[in-house]
Parts: sequence; C-alpha cells; structure tokens
Amino acid sequence: MSQSDELRATDAAGELGPEALAEARAEATTLTSRAGADEAVQADQDAATAGPAVTPAPKGSLWRDRNFMTLWSGQALSQFGAQITELAIPVLAVLALNATEWEVGVLNAAQVAAFLIVGLPAGAWIDRMRKRHVMMVADAVRAVALATLPVLAMLGVLQIWHMIVVALVMGVATVFFDVSNQSIVPSLVRTNQIAEANGKLQSTEQLANLAGPAAGGWLIGVLAAPLAIFITVGTYLASFVALTFTRDHEKLRAPEDHKPLLHEIGEGLRWVFGNPLLRRIVLTTGTANFFSTISMTLLPIFVLRELGLTPQMLGVVFSLSAVGGLLGAIATPKIVARIGEARAIPLSAIAFSVVPFFLPAISLVPALAFPLLVAQFFLGSFTVLLYNITQVTFRQRITPPRLLGRMNASVRFVVWGVMPIGALLAGALGTWIGTVPTLWIAATFELFACLFVVIGPFWTMRDLPDAHAEHADGATG
Repeated sequence: MSQSDELRATDAAGELGPEALAEARAEATTLTSRAGADEAVQADQDAATAGPAVTPAPKGSLWRDRNFMTLWSGQALSQFGAQITELAIPVLAVLALNATEWEVGVLNAAQVAAFLIVGLPAGAWIDRMRKRHVMMVADAVRAVALATLPVLAMLGVLQIWHMIVVALVMGVATVFFDVSNQSIVPSLVRTNQIAEANGKLQSTEQLANLAGPAAGGWLIGVLAAPLAIFITVGTYLASFVALTFTRDHEKLRAPEDHKPLLHEIGEGLRWVFGNPLLRRIVLTTGTANFFSTISMTLLPIFVLRELGLTPQMLGVVFSLSAVGGLLGAIATPKIVARIGEARAIPLSAIAFSVVPFFLPAISLVPALAFPLLVAQFFLGSFTVLLYNITQVTFRQRITPPRLLGRMNASVRFVVWGVMPIGALLAGALGTWIGTVPTLWIAATFELFACLFVVIGPFWTMRDLPDAHAEHADGATG
C-alpha cells in the first residue's frame, strides 16, 4: 500500500515542469517534518490535476492523484493474485500432496515465521532504506520463489518440503514488503489524507478478497492449482512495474543519524509499548491473531475433508464473505463519525472475538455449512476492517516518519510473530485431539482477545490523540 506521482521532467517549453520541481523540493526536505512532506505531496497533486481537461474534484482528493492511482492499481492486482494463491496453496497441499494436520501446520508456520525471526531487525533496516525500492526487490523475490512451485509440480517432483522452503523465502520478502508498505503511506499523501488512503487501500484489498478466491476456485478447477499459481506470479510482476512508475517524497536518513541496530530496534519497541493506547491495541491484535491462526490453519482440512466442500465452493465462500470486508471499509468513516474513533476499536474487537464460534458450530449442523461459513467470514471481515482501518490510521498519524518502519515492524513482530507458533500448535492439537475439538478451543480463547481494549480508556474518549497530543504527553519511546 503505497502511492506517488510520475515525474514529468519537462514541460512544453523544455523547462523543468512543476512535478519535477515538487519532487526536487521533496528530496531536499527531511521527513522529520510532516509539513514539508505535505507541501511536496500537495504540489504534486496540484500539478497532476492542472489543465482544462481534468474533471473537477474536491481539493486534495486522492482520486485525482495520478501517483496514488498508479501504485493503487499495481497493489490491487497483486492483492488479487495473492488471494488466488491463498486458496491454491492449501488445496495443493491437502488434496494433491495429501498433507497431514502437522504438515499443514508447519506449512502455515513457514509462511509467517519471518515476522518472528527477522521482523524486528527488518524495521530498523527499512528505516535506513528507500521503502519503495525495498518493495520492488520483495516483489521480484516473491515472483521468482513462487514460480518454482508450478514448475516442480509439472515436472512431477513437488513435495511438501519444497512448499515449506518457498513459504519461508516468500515470508521473508513479505516482511520487508509489508513493513515498507505500511510505512510509506505518510510520505505519499498529506497528513489529512492518511485515513482516506488507508480506507481506499483496504477497500481494494476487500475487492480482491471478493473476486480472487472465486476466480481462484474456478482457475483451480480449469487449470489445476499449480497453473493457477502462475497468475499470482504475474500480479507480483505487475506490482513491481507499478512501483517503478511511482515517486515518493521520502529522504534517506543521514548516516550520522544511524545508531547501533539493537538500539534502533529498542527505540521502535519503546515507542510502541510506551504508548498505553497502542500497547492495548497490539495485545488485542496479537491475542486474536494467535487463536485465529489455529482456526485458519485447520480450516482447509475441516472444510475440504470433514465437510466435503470442493475447492470451488471454498473459493465462493471466501468471495461472498469478502463483501463484509468491503462494506466494513466503506462504512468505517460513517461509523467513526457517529460513535467516535476511540469507541470503534473496543466495539469492533468485541464483535470479531465472538464470531469464531461459528466455525466449530458448523460441525453440529453440517447441512448448513455453506451459509454458516459465509456468515462467519462476512461478519468477521466487516468488524476486522473497521478495527484495522481505525487503528492503523492512528498508528501512522502519531508516529514520527523516522520511526515508521520500526513502529510497524515492532507491531508486526508481536501480532504476526505469534502466528507461526499458533500454526504449529494447530498442527499438534489437530493431530492429538482432532480438528473440531481444536477449533472449539481456539474460539473459546479468542473470546478473551478483546479484553485489552474493552477494559481501558477507549470508552471515555471519542477521538484518539493526534501526533501533537502524543508528543505533549510524552508518550514516546
């Protein structure tokens, strides 16, 4: 999720055009000042929309920011492709390779293990690098690594350990991509556009969730899972191309501002856990992710083996349920305006902590498996999007640009770092006591995830603090 503007080097007179001047100003501006970045972004937006042929739009609208639209389109394609693979990988493991519960657990753990292993140093490294360039390298690595799976499958030599190794490589690349992705937004849009940008990007992700799984199910039926994976490879390459045409307003930190790696990692952790509101959000998200990972790890086995649904039906379930996420992204501004930004967090957390009970309950009425699966994922997607857009915007708004990479890496270290542990636990419990009992255990404990934000100051507030209030209160690391 990142945005920027194409550089037009000259105008009709052969002189530097306004966009080039805006970029030059941006490159000369250190991003320890949000105002400097805002001025550069505004200059780009004004230049991009200049001329009589442009349809008028509200001032500052991201719809008329060509830089934002360029990257947005690339990210939309890659997210669509990722949804295809998210379905194709477990289908390939469960149905083609006949993977056991433990093997599925190890495969899922491998996909997210990098957040636990390299998540913290990645944030410190990313804060020293151009985030757009990091994203480009990550896209290239993911495309090459993923392409090996269909090649091995067509040669008839694919084994589960091949999938685990590819998952590990892609996981490392995804750590660098995702942390950069979340950290680059404030250098691409003005401060008062961050929430709008996050809303648009989250809406696009939900549209990808809507179309991707259904298309993936159809492609798996027509082409088989290995060939469907090639589609995702192409979308990662499309994201790479879009990033090459994107321009950001980020300036590298001066070498003298670099401190020892451990010191910089500690600075990011202190920033996150020194803020009482952010600390509660991270604990709720991490707890929910841990137990939801247990459920999602065993979902393919539960749905494809025990309930007997086809991959195409599972794809349709994911697509229909993504409507909830799309509506959640669209409704978030209205909900926040009505009940307040702060109160939206505990309310959404309560909802997404209750929804997981739908999944094991399906075992009691398997004839209703399809509609109950749709209902669970619909409600879960709606409430998670309301929660995520609100809390991610808050995180980005209060964090100084020099700490964005480390802040997001620190958050991801906790909230995604628990996921490989949850996946391995799912494989162990599924082997020991069975799939359905494990799903009941996960749903029961996930109910407690919301307590960190429910028992806290969010109810007494309407709006979350902005950067100025946080700095005045000394809530820094």
